[in-house]
Amino acid sequence: MNQAFYEQVALWSQVLGRVGFLTIVVWCWFRFVTPAVIVARDRKNAELLEAERRRDAAKTEVEAARRELEIAGADAAAIHARAERDALRTRERIVSEAAVEGDRVVRNAGGELERSRLAARERLRGELLARALEIARESARQVGDETDRRLMSDVISSLESGR
Repeated sequence: MNQAFYEQVALWSQVLGRVGFLTIVVWCWFRFVTPAVIVARDRKNAELLEAERRRDAAKTEVEAARRELEIAGADAAAIHARAERDALRTRERIVSEAAVEGDRVVRNAGGELERSRLAARERLRGELLARALEIARESARQVGDETDRRLMSDVISSLESGR
């Protein structure tokens, strides 16, 4: 057998070795690597789906929170308006009660003033009467008994008649 034959066998053995190697590599690729890649891809897809689901849920929660915020804003505005109305009514009630109380105090003061005026008038009348009696008694000492009796009876009759 000659040299060319051995070279051909060497060449074809290398070709068959390489084809066998490539076949084993392709078989290992499909047997081990491809399933791992598929599992990784499926896991990543599942993670992406879960992330999208969480994102959609978060969007829904944000929208619900915005609606609740709008409702709370409307409630706050309603409460503020109601508080203003209540404050206005309370102010009007307090002013009205103060006016009524002021009128009552003025009436009471007027009545008290009238009572004080009457009491002062009575005191003055009593003082004037006492002074008049004192003056009359002094005059009566200077005048005789007959004039004294006449003056006393005039004073007593005027006091009794209320003049």
